[in-house]
Amino acid sequence: MVEVIQGKDVTLAQLIEQFGLQRADDEDFFREWRDNLPQLSDLEQQSLNELKAEYLHLSRYPILEPVVKMVVLSPLLRLAGFYHPPFYIASEQEIEICSEDEGTIIRGRIDILVFQPPFWVLVIEAKRAAYSLVVAIPQALAYMLADLTPEKLGFGFVTNGNEFRFIKLVQGEMPKYALSDLFALDSRDDLYTVVKVLKRLAQLV
Repeated sequence: MVEVIQGKDVTLAQLIEQFGLQRADDEDFFREWRDNLPQLSDLEQQSLNELKAEYLHLSRYPILEPVVKMVVLSPLLRLAGFYHPPFYIASEQEIEICSEDEGTIIRGRIDILVFQPPFWVLVIEAKRAAYSLVVAIPQALAYMLADLTPEKLGFGFVTNGNEFRFIKLVQGEMPKYALSDLFALDSRDDLYTVVKVLKRLAQLV
């Protein structure tokens, strides 16, 4: 009997067991979030300072996922250049992946997909502020495994508005992934670094 799992419910253990996913131990596996990061202009830094102030003001009350997308994610993608050629944005992109023995199917919707036809550039999963990113990481990895062009590197980005983490996935016989450090909006310069990493990923296309 085929087991159908919703993307939001998938666990890391299921991805390891059903799809052979492994975490890379080599620190050099995911250097893109650390190396050759571009500088930000004074205007970009000012925009990020305003974003931070707006989020901290709004966070006095519970912040749901649509607000995270509107207040935090949208400005970050704009500053990173993902609203300009050669990139395009898709929302609620439906995906489905099957395990090798076709005993397990994962179905879901990618919150935001940045793509340059026909390649996926960045899979983004956003959660409400109260959620831990630990929940978002397996979901993003499942969607990245569904990439229609698996010969390319895959990058993911998960956020709950206050915290941010990047993911790299290399597919193949044995898919491997790695995570960046955890960045926080209320840490001094972390928001600057998040945009620098997003800009760096855009340059890699």
